[in-house]
Amino acid sequence: MATSATIPLRRPLDLQRTLARTRPARVSAPGVWRATRTPAGPGTERLWLDGDRLRVEAWGPGADWLCENAATLVGEHADDSAFAPRHRLLAELRRRHLGVRLPRTEAVLEALVPTILEQKVIGKQARSAYRRLLQELGEPAPGPQPLLLPPSAATLATTPYWVFHRWNVEQRRAQTIINAARHARRLEETVTMAPAAAERRLRALPGIGPWSYAEVAVVALGDPDAVSVGDYHLPQLVAWALAGEAKATDERMLELLEPYRGHRARVVQLLELAGIGPPRRGPRLSLQHIASI
Repeated sequence: MATSATIPLRRPLDLQRTLARTRPARVSAPGVWRATRTPAGPGTERLWLDGDRLRVEAWGPGADWLCENAATLVGEHADDSAFAPRHRLLAELRRRHLGVRLPRTEAVLEALVPTILEQKVIGKQARSAYRRLLQELGEPAPGPQPLLLPPSAATLATTPYWVFHRWNVEQRRAQTIINAARHARRLEETVTMAPAAAERRLRALPGIGPWSYAEVAVVALGDPDAVSVGDYHLPQLVAWALAGEAKATDERMLELLEPYRGHRARVVQLLELAGIGPPRRGPRLSLQHIASI
């Protein structure tokens, strides 16, 4: 039997694009399905819009938690009123994508695992590894849809690193995931911390640098100011959009984003939605195999 909730929305919400970065999530008409592990246990939820209301149905031990936290998930409580883009492009993107928000899943390990898989490899390879990890270590989610729950911390913590080789994941990334799972309780505590303290806690884990922290902070903690320093493409994207510069360093990116401190993740989100960037001249990253990493 499903638990349900209805949440009045104070402002527009683009549900699909807001939850696009949360994983695993499945878009279907209407709404979005998610299978996740909550502090109360595993659960599945379906979210959809009904006029100016958000409707939620949830199944499993975590159903009540999911319904109670649905507004937080879609950024309903986040205050972005001070975000007023001065750059003409950003102002236009803000107008076009007014309903796109930053999510807050409050599921740190679930965001961290696919982030670690994305370190130093192309997106296609990371997505394949995560899909296979779910298929082999996940378990059926509660509810009417055939969804898979992400592996539990206990499962990941006891999986030998060489098992990850089946998914083309080398020992370094595998061990980082295993260590994160072993410290899952401490990592999940960051949802109650201030951003600076949360960053110190997460980056104390070997293998978690500024890029990985930011990728997790935006999704799991809803941090509106986290910037993925060390990203392969992001400096060029920001510099091209805001200054017409085809090449840029992390330092130049941060300089251009400085006027938007406090909302830099919102700026990056809008620029990524626009899909713009400098012309590609250099070689793309290629697929790698664990033997060469």
